[in-house]
Amino acid sequence: MPLAAKGMLLTSMNIDAADEADFNRWYDREHLEERVAIEGFLEARRYVAHAANPKYLSLYSTATLDVLDSPAYRARLANPTDWSRQTMARFKDMLRVVARITISNGTGRGAALGLVRLRPTPDNAGAWRDALQDRLMPETRDGIISMHLLESEPELSGATAGIPATANEGARDWFVLIDGTHIGAVSAVIAERFTGPAASPLPPPVSVGTYCLMWDLAKSDIAQN
Repeated sequence: MPLAAKGMLLTSMNIDAADEADFNRWYDREHLEERVAIEGFLEARRYVAHAANPKYLSLYSTATLDVLDSPAYRARLANPTDWSRQTMARFKDMLRVVARITISNGTGRGAALGLVRLRPTPDNAGAWRDALQDRLMPETRDGIISMHLLESEPELSGATAGIPATANEGARDWFVLIDGTHIGAVSAVIAERFTGPAASPLPPPVSVGTYCLMWDLAKSDIAQN
């Protein structure tokens, strides 16, 4: 079945090599579990770049979009741990996007992820969405598990207190997620459907990238705690 989530928070960032070990330790030992524990959060996934910039990417799925503007989530943003405050201050080139999941086809998560960033306008958004309905069909390509469209919510995206995201960067962009079993399959779909001649009527993406899954955490994994 498609994603159960209706909302998603996408964050990506670089980190200096000198801070990288502590950055990964923070994500793996504190941050993901802290976020997934918030009411309405369903799961979180961490990725590292295969061929992408920024290097690190995280996806947080929520039951509804409203969860990402809820009192519980805002309280957590306003009261970070000391470790969180120190680590987030070191983020570089951060992108923070709150998005609505508007297309979701396929079943499950793949070990490889393709990320395609598009920049629609109010005039062409409807036509683009129609075109993507046909393009985001995983069963037509071996090695592709699921495909999804995230449409950003400008009012909720961008920097927050203590999170130095690039101001409003990506706040109106769309992001296509391509889950696959291996990088080759994901890269082929990006080339065939988003960057080659068959991409029309969509223009060239703002950016494309491929990522490898580091790990994921579901609400059920921490329920016993």
